[in-house]
Amino acid sequence: MGKIIAVTGKGGTGKTAVTAMLIRYLVKDSGKKYRMLVIDADADANLADALGVKADKTIGDMREFMQRSRYTTPPETDKQVLFESKLFEILLEEDGYDLLVMGKPEGSGCYCFVNNLLRGVMDKTVADYDLVVIDTPAGLEHFSRKTIPDLDDLIVVTDESRRGLTTGERIRDLAKEIELKYKNLYVIVNKVTPGHRDAVLENARSLGLKVIGTIPYDESLAKFDLVGDPLMGLPDDSPAVHEMLQVVRELGL
Repeated sequence: MGKIIAVTGKGGTGKTAVTAMLIRYLVKDSGKKYRMLVIDADADANLADALGVKADKTIGDMREFMQRSRYTTPPETDKQVLFESKLFEILLEEDGYDLLVMGKPEGSGCYCFVNNLLRGVMDKTVADYDLVVIDTPAGLEHFSRKTIPDLDDLIVVTDESRRGLTTGERIRDLAKEIELKYKNLYVIVNKVTPGHRDAVLENARSLGLKVIGTIPYDESLAKFDLVGDPLMGLPDDSPAVHEMLQVVRELGL
């Protein structure tokens, strides 16, 4: 099994943008070729948009199919084979990575079945890749439900404020409480304004957090976000893109 990285953080911190920039760097600039699986585990499916990918089929769609199949397939049907065939339908093969999107289930009902599907998908697929990058929903619900397997790196994206950094501290404490298994917990601070980097790093040290990236406020990134352009198209001279080199080095990629 390859390296598994999960990105989490509060809503509004730019968690999905940071994930997209990490994938952009690994695909375009790292000089290495990974068999990489990207999982958009957020029901809002914003990562696909940030990568410029249209996800017509999602894990949420699998829920509807698998539930219907209980009534529409012969009793002797091998449900595991059926599950795997449906999985290949929703796996998007992109340049440099494969993508699975959580999506939203249609209709009412408990979301637990979709979570179980996601767990089954990951159990079936992660061993086939060198690197798995997961954009998780805000909070640690997926981790507490054991939807996501043991991690190598848990990355918390925060803003530059001390209050924002305490989110990393709370996530670290909650991860310990729910006995989440990971090797490293890192922080990436997003939208750092000029002259604030040293204070950000000092605040992080005082909280016992390791910062592996301080992404500066980037006008080009702001413009891309404003009009909804895919972040894969960010220019190479973007300060935010340049900072991803430091992140990738710290992650050992």
